[in-house]
Amino acid sequence: MLEIFDFSFMRHALAAGVLVSVICGVMGTLAVANRLVFLSGGIAHAAYGGIGLAFYMRWPYLPGTLGFSLLAAFTMAAVSLKARYRADTVIGAIWALGMALGILFIDLSPGYPVDLMSYLFGSILTVPGTDLWVMLATALVIALVVGAYYNDFLAFSYDEEFAQVRGIPVRRLYFLLVCLLAVAVVLTIRVVGLILVIALLTIPAFIAEKFTRSLLQMMAVACGLNILFTLIGLTLAYLYNLTAGACIILSAGAGFFIALLLEHIHKRKPSGTDVPMALSQGK
Repeated sequence: MLEIFDFSFMRHALAAGVLVSVICGVMGTLAVANRLVFLSGGIAHAAYGGIGLAFYMRWPYLPGTLGFSLLAAFTMAAVSLKARYRADTVIGAIWALGMALGILFIDLSPGYPVDLMSYLFGSILTVPGTDLWVMLATALVIALVVGAYYNDFLAFSYDEEFAQVRGIPVRRLYFLLVCLLAVAVVLTIRVVGLILVIALLTIPAFIAEKFTRSLLQMMAVACGLNILFTLIGLTLAYLYNLTAGACIILSAGAGFFIALLLEHIHKRKPSGTDVPMALSQGK
């Protein structure tokens, strides 16, 4: 089975999948722990406006999309902090506006537009070598930043009031987290696509949360699950000539339902320490 990785494009796809798996495992954990999944979805769909703008202005994909996504992310974050009860409405509006702008910019772009399907559903099999270096650098930066602020992120994720009492700059930390999420989303779009990006960010972290007891363990398990789902998805895509991004997310979805089933079985299974009431009363 491993002979499929004898091809250079498959090795590139595997390398891209592993790097994105680490990025999404770390950032997805923080997104799930801080209940920022909907905001992540808003960033992902608003990023389509950046894709369209980059094509219209003939800018390189990464700077154009990242700049637009950061602007949208900071706007969402500011609204979330100042008017939490309206945050979902504003995020939904920016979500739709970004998609609409992306489509209009692409319509106005001179010449024949590129294959938009690659941005909607991913193009992991065509990731160039230069993008791998960008992903590697991004993964290292995210690892260094999260490592440097790990204790602050830990306090902020589980008890915001306690973090403020300790003197942790919660607002700056929140904007930093949203900025890192925007970077993770833009890179992940190249691999699994705009429509599927949220699944790779959230499903492994959701599964990991159920079977771990610390934020660090949750990150490690989420990264491992992402790599596993990527390997399974790439193998299925190669064997059955299917879209790789969709196969990766399909494997993650299968893992999601297996985790729910295991959790349900575990809850129904009586604990070994359980003692019938009659016996506990000596009857």
